[in-house]
Amino acid sequence: MAFMVIASDSHAQQPKRVIQLSGVTMDTTTGPVPFVNIYVPAAGRGVKTNEVGFFSLPVLAGDSVVISSVGYQRQYYVVPYDAAEYLTIFVSMVQDVTYLKEVEILPYPTEEVFKEAVLALNLPPEEIDKKNLNAELLALMLKTTPMNGPLNQRYSLNQWAASQNDKFMPVTNPFLNPFNWVKFFNGLKKGNKK
Repeated sequence: MAFMVIASDSHAQQPKRVIQLSGVTMDTTTGPVPFVNIYVPAAGRGVKTNEVGFFSLPVLAGDSVVISSVGYQRQYYVVPYDAAEYLTIFVSMVQDVTYLKEVEILPYPTEEVFKEAVLALNLPPEEIDKKNLNAELLALMLKTTPMNGPLNQRYSLNQWAASQNDKFMPVTNPFLNPFNWVKFFNGLKKGNKK
């Protein structure tokens, strides 16, 4: 019995070995889980996994490692005392799904009050003035209405894309093209004034 006490004392007095813990966090349904927190509470340090779920962290033998991410169940891993200098683990992340009760949002306290408010409305039927549907008037409104924000953005992006396409192309001037002049003079001879 004295032998066992001496052995446990010698094990407690030995300095803990540093182990390079590496691994990958994976979800069996979606693949690698990025940006998972790998944390050693006793040491007060940790890392995040990269975009493909890989991490590497120096730990001590016997350390407890906490693995957590939003939407997944928290997991714990204890580094074994007899682990090699480089230890690689595979962490299978389990989704933590919480179902919430259905919430119905109404502008009125009850459905009955809402029905009464709708029935109490006495709106005249809408009549569309036929003069406002004139084709010429609609075309004029379409032509003179300024562009809104999304149309301005699309126009500027189209201009930018066209400038990028023409960036390394030679700039041509249609007035210096002899074929255009031939077409122009032939059109004048035929009476075409366009």
